[in-house]
Amino acid sequence: MTNITLPDGSVKQFENTPTGYDVAMSISERLAQQTVAMERDGELEDLFAPIAADCNVRLVTTRDDKALEIMRHSAAHVMAQAVMHLFPEAKLTIGPVVEDGFYYDIDMVPVSEDDFAKIEAEMKKIIKAKLQIQRREVSKADALEFYRNEPYKLEMISELEDGTISFYEQGDFTDLCRGPHVPHTGFVKAIKLMKVSGAYWRADQSKQQLQRIYGTAFFDKKELKKYLNFLEEAKKRNHRKIGAALELFSFHDEAPGMAFFHPNGMVLWNTLLDYWRFEHRRAGYVETKTPIALRRNLWEKSGHWENYRENMYTTTVDDLEYAIKPMNCPGGMLLYSTKPHSYKELPIRAAEIGLVHRHELSGVLNGLFRVRAFHQDDAHLFMVPEQIQSEILNLLRLEERMYSTFGLGFDLELSTRPEKSIGTDEQWEVATEGLRSALEAYGKPYKLNEGDGAFYGPKIDLHIKDALGRTWQCGTIQLDMSLPERFDLSYIGNDNEKHRPIMIHRTVFGSIERFLGILVEHYAGKFPLWLAPVQVMVLPINDDLVAFAEKVKSDLEAIGLRCEVDDRTESLNRKVREAQLHNIPLILTCGEKEKAAGTYSVRTLDGKVRMGVDRDAFLSTVTTHVSERKQTIDFTEEQPVKS
Repeated sequence: MTNITLPDGSVKQFENTPTGYDVAMSISERLAQQTVAMERDGELEDLFAPIAADCNVRLVTTRDDKALEIMRHSAAHVMAQAVMHLFPEAKLTIGPVVEDGFYYDIDMVPVSEDDFAKIEAEMKKIIKAKLQIQRREVSKADALEFYRNEPYKLEMISELEDGTISFYEQGDFTDLCRGPHVPHTGFVKAIKLMKVSGAYWRADQSKQQLQRIYGTAFFDKKELKKYLNFLEEAKKRNHRKIGAALELFSFHDEAPGMAFFHPNGMVLWNTLLDYWRFEHRRAGYVETKTPIALRRNLWEKSGHWENYRENMYTTTVDDLEYAIKPMNCPGGMLLYSTKPHSYKELPIRAAEIGLVHRHELSGVLNGLFRVRAFHQDDAHLFMVPEQIQSEILNLLRLEERMYSTFGLGFDLELSTRPEKSIGTDEQWEVATEGLRSALEAYGKPYKLNEGDGAFYGPKIDLHIKDALGRTWQCGTIQLDMSLPERFDLSYIGNDNEKHRPIMIHRTVFGSIERFLGILVEHYAGKFPLWLAPVQVMVLPINDDLVAFAEKVKSDLEAIGLRCEVDDRTESLNRKVREAQLHNIPLILTCGEKEKAAGTYSVRTLDGKVRMGVDRDAFLSTVTTHVSERKQTIDFTEEQPVKS
């Protein structure tokens, strides 16, 4: 008799050895049809795996996030099978699931997106056949024999320990795999191949270059369509395309991964940092600046040389080795150590917009999202142990306040000690508990991410959500008791003895460049009035009104607005269209009527036009919207209108 305990605590009893499918059928046939796998005592397994002993079982249905991952893994096998049908000489390597889909690296003749239609057609035949996907376990010797003509599989198998190795079979196709998989290929309802790129075997440029074919899959064709529509919208919002169109920034081969900011981009940059400084002054921060290059012995002392050397740029000056800083932390340690401190001074909140450089492979560079040179809005907070919780709570509230200014929500994640780390077990335990208790006091849900902390301490990551629902990791709060010890930092306590300060590393925007890229896509280039590089475009309807338009511009500039006059000899409609294409929030049309009445004709980016808006009321409303950094501005109700 086998006893199966379900998540609700009920127990199913079976005379013979059941499978997960049997468990599902004992509940309902419909449930069995929607179940793709099972979780036995917390471990994912195939639905038809035998259950030989009493255990806890959770059925994984098509509504489960884990089911989508399992199905996409099976979809990678379907794609590999289709490729082998069409290109029999191809040699397979690996085909993992990735965010939003899967890929398979294959040693084969070069393919392009022109080949996708025939590969997809072959995949659909395999899906329609509903081929059973079955696990088979063999010895290492048998696995080596089976793959004797497959060099990549042989290499992977030879590195495995002796013992049982699992294969998965579907029709005429067999692949080396740990599983689990869906019961049959028919579960892969909707597929789409997305792109193809080159990839070196095991990311080693000295090895064979492979064809990496990316795809995605869903249980429902409507979900696939929704995802493809999302991608189209994301493509329209591509920050590199918008950045070029609005003349914000550019990239050049002379400095790969390093952005060049144009005048409009610098207005955006400085406006963002003005806001950053405003909020930090309110929160009790001082601003600092540390050098970009520091000697090797400092990086050895901090632990970066040992743990981060491969990502650092180095140079030699006066026969001494220097590193261009990848992080601001060691410089912050030196600043703290320049004088003795008392507990009465703490907490010290020292912020820095620091230019850092990190070596990234050219293949992963991606506009402002992945660069080699960027500015971190870093801060280092020094405190006594009793201040940990209150300081972290203050940080969370600061980050929440700043993100909400841009209409960005966020999720929280607590990351704990990684394998590669510095510091004692006791330090890590105290630091981790400090973050955990602050999160509990903050009162919002958070996710635990085991083993993903920084090498010098646990951290809280803030993943912001943009207008498309995409998440981006920007803010981070890292509690560190290791660097203060390495740099022998101290303060004099109320007992007149030396004590070691607790330190927090934190960012809000993270990389300023990356955050700007996120904002470009979040707003689709249509920035709120306070942030827009050009806030108002003034359009005289003829040459006789250019002087009046210049007077309007002067009035607007007097209250701090960024304003331009378009006095070209073009039609008014064309000038309006061009101002709209440049996403200028406010377009003022100046005619004889407006000049005589002291009013403005106001057009906003949503296409609404308000005639006869009173000048003083307009200036008052605009000033309020800018000073309060509001997301939208509306002249349809609040503005007095002169007839």
